[in-house]
Amino acid sequence: MTARTLFDRVWDAHVVQQLTDEVALLYVDLHLIHEVTSPQAFAGLRDASRRVRRPERTLATVDHSIPTGDRSRPIADPVAARQVDALGANAREFGIELFDLASPGQGIVHVIGPELGATQPGMVIVCGDSHTATHGAFGAFALGIGTSEVEHVLATQCVALPRPHTLAARITGARRSGVSAKDLILALIGRIGTAGATGHVIEYTGDAIRALSMEERMTMCNMSIEAGARAGMIAPDDVTFAYLEGRPRAPSGPAWTSAVQRWRALRTDPEARFDAEVSLDASGVGPQVTWGTTPGMVADITARVPDPAQLGTDAERTAAQRALEYMGLEPGMPLAGIPIDRVFLGSCTNARIEDLRAAATIVRGRHVAPRVRAMVVPGSQRVKAQAEQEGLDQVFREAGFEWRNAGCSMCLGMNDDVLGAGERCAATSNRNFEGRQGRGGRTHLMSPMMAAAAAIEGHLVDVREW
Repeated sequence: MTARTLFDRVWDAHVVQQLTDEVALLYVDLHLIHEVTSPQAFAGLRDASRRVRRPERTLATVDHSIPTGDRSRPIADPVAARQVDALGANAREFGIELFDLASPGQGIVHVIGPELGATQPGMVIVCGDSHTATHGAFGAFALGIGTSEVEHVLATQCVALPRPHTLAARITGARRSGVSAKDLILALIGRIGTAGATGHVIEYTGDAIRALSMEERMTMCNMSIEAGARAGMIAPDDVTFAYLEGRPRAPSGPAWTSAVQRWRALRTDPEARFDAEVSLDASGVGPQVTWGTTPGMVADITARVPDPAQLGTDAERTAAQRALEYMGLEPGMPLAGIPIDRVFLGSCTNARIEDLRAAATIVRGRHVAPRVRAMVVPGSQRVKAQAEQEGLDQVFREAGFEWRNAGCSMCLGMNDDVLGAGERCAATSNRNFEGRQGRGGRTHLMSPMMAAAAAIEGHLVDVREW
């Protein structure tokens, strides 16, 4: 029998029909929806007098455009209010479970799926959001889709896709103190570029990956998109099973035993071949910080802002020059010491309980620098409640951080939490494009520990010095 990769096993098990040599119709196990990319899809269903094919396979939440402050007040933004109301009305009409603003289970769509145990190994998972790749940490094939595809999945529980290529990212060696999964994925993107995995599904392998917790694995897979990949995947193991066991939507009793037995077979055969491979030694990675306007414009915190003139191609030189002009930086400036105005601890990349714990260890007993406004936005209301049970909210509040409700928040300029023009932010999110966090805002991506340390110092700093 032909040796197969993890991706091959999941893809092959879900093919309903081979439409062309390249395109297959796949069955979808879990469809996640939110308030921004779903209204047009439901309108299409309504116009065609169609129902949702498998409403029990669909979960909805509000996260992108919602405010993260006082929820006793009406939503001030009329567009956001209409999106939230529309999702509520659509969920009721079509029989879909919704985690709304009043729900204790509300949160970022890519946080609540795993914490519910709805995300499981071997699934095909889709959502109208590019960072659906997060769920690949469980050995699922999880990817973002467009609004027309959202409608198609709602109507048929299937999606038509061209088969991607495969890329093995072998990450070996032991991480040094102060280095997180966020640093590993940023370093990898810096190595291969933001188009380095275009058209591929990345399978993360190696002893450095096996040493990661599930929440760290989710961070890795989340940012696969920033390398241009269609999705990211990690083969499930005992770490995966320990995370899932006992969660509300996970199997239980004999069904759990049977599921784990099936999930253990989700692996890449030793003889299987990938279309491409890349390696990274985790022991050589330091804390990473972006200096430009893509996640690939990244360097070790001990480095200096690069000189565009020293880059290899005209395109690289032009892109770097534009990025430095937008970011207000000069070639040769040390990254450590660049002053900041804002700190954002949150997003589907780094707003889980382990992220908040890591940041809290840095800020405990200290205080945010006088000129800095810092906020913590938990990834879900369940994460928020757990953090409050552990007293982390008090640690952050006493240090001068704002403690918010769950949502995508400042990850994207689609809600009340935005940067002003020229403001510089140390962010734990996944994208640092021009205007991503607000028109004219300047974003430096980094880990929760690095962002927390920057909040205290008032500038970018090497957390290893702490």
